Amino acid sequence: MMRQAGRSLPEYRALRTDVGMLESCFRPDLLAEITLQPVRRHDADAAILFSDIVVPLKAAGVGVDIVAGRGPVLDHPVRTLAEIAALPTVEPGQLDAVVEGIGGVLAELRDDQVLIGFAGAPFTLASYIVEGGPSKNHGITKALMYSEPATWHALMEKLTPTVITFLRAQLEAGIDALQLFDSWAGFLSLKDYREFVAPYSRRIFDAVRPYGVPMIHFGVNTTELLGEMAAVGPDIIGVDWKTPLDVAAARVTAHLTEVGLPAPRAIQGNLDPAVLLAGPEVIADQVGRICAEADAAIAAGDARGHIFNLGHGVLPETDPDAITRAFAEVHAR
Repeated sequence: MMRQAGRSLPEYRALRTDVGMLESCFRPDLLAEITLQPVRRHDADAAILFSDIVVPLKAAGVGVDIVAGRGPVLDHPVRTLAEIAALPTVEPGQLDAVVEGIGGVLAELRDDQVLIGFAGAPFTLASYIVEGGPSKNHGITKALMYSEPATWHALMEKLTPTVITFLRAQLEAGIDALQLFDSWAGFLSLKDYREFVAPYSRRIFDAVRPYGVPMIHFGVNTTELLGEMAAVGPDIIGVDWKTPLDVAAARVTAHLTEVGLPAPRAIQGNLDPAVLLAGPEVIADQVGRICAEADAAIAAGDARGHIFNLGHGVLPETDPDAITRAFAEVHAR
């Protein structure tokens, strides 16, 4: 369920006592245990690697930490060509702890369970790097993109190899599928996405496609971008909770057909995380609705399959039993 490990589980909070978020991402024993906790509790079909989009930046030596209640914060924002040139690119050997942790996860999963790895897409990483931390409107990032396009493209050129290296390390360690998160792409217009973002996401999918695992692409508030996000190369397009799955799938298929790319793709999503706070009857009703929308998309020839998921991350106040109930509802259908 997007961020399976984490904030809603008491066993996770106990394990993370006095251990920083990024520190736990680089301790193979904790990485494996935190990844597996929700799989055991909820009987999930897939584990989602416990990590963060800034892990490869941290591994490369970038001064970044995750501040409780705020998110990733950099020691110094990066906004000039000189600062971009000095930004390090991660090397495979700097990811050994992640690789070891993946081995620990795979050793414990059942044969009918898989491991999904992930990375942050260059635009979303760039937003944190330029802003220096989380932003409500990504104004500084977009201002740089508009006013200094050469500087923007230099930053994206610098970040793209780091994302590729991070995903390749996970793939060579044995992950079964991957997801590229462009969490903040929904703040862009279609024109800006095509010009400033799509070429780099496409390069990433092209680089990891030879590994032959399913590739997922997801962003929030991306209703207007779904077709373009599918066109950069994923096998599966993730949909947030604001767009019905059959509507989203039809939009993706129409766009891919128009530009001469293979269609349909599979879809992922898209339960509103708030539904998990609303009680058993609502959970059952909403799970049924989403499965029916996915079935309709498949029947119409607009989707090849469906991965049930949330439309964004689990809310921290969620009762873990509600997540288990939602899993059971999906498995019963």
